[in-house]
Amino acid sequence: MPEKIIVAWLMFWWFPACFAVPGVDVPKQTVRTISSGDMLHWGVGLLIVLGIFFFCVWGVRKLSGITACGTEKMRVVGGLSLGMREKVILLQVGKKQLILGVTPGRIDALHVLEGEDCLNSNEPPSIDKDSGFSAIVKQVMKGRSDA
Repeated sequence: MPEKIIVAWLMFWWFPACFAVPGVDVPKQTVRTISSGDMLHWGVGLLIVLGIFFFCVWGVRKLSGITACGTEKMRVVGGLSLGMREKVILLQVGKKQLILGVTPGRIDALHVLEGEDCLNSNEPPSIDKDSGFSAIVKQVMKGRSDA
C-alpha cells in the first residue's frame, strides 16, 4: 500500500515539476470581454431558432387536421363495455357494419352486417326497451355466464 502512494506522488507531483522549464514566460491569452455586439448576435440567433421552432409547431397543428384517404368512411357507431378490459364495438366501414370484440391483446370480428341487416345509427337509443344489438349482446353474455 505505501508503494502505491509513493508512485502516485511521483507521477502527479514530482514528474511534472521536473519537466517544467524555469524562467520561461508562457504568454497568457488575453481575456476577451463580452460586448453588446456579441449579445446582439446571440439574441438574433436565439430568435431565429425559436421562430423556426414555433413555425414547425404551427405547421404540425395545421397538418394534423388533414385526414388520410378513406378514413372518413370508417367510424365507430357504438360500443358496449363488457368488463374492465373487454368491449364490443360496432364499426361502420362504408356500407358494412362490423361487430368487433376488443380485448387488450386481441380484436376479433364477431359478426358482419351488410345491406338491410345494418343497424340504423341515426335513431336515438331507447331507454325503456333493449335494442336489437344490446339484446343480442346480453343474450350472449348470459349464455357465457351459464356455461
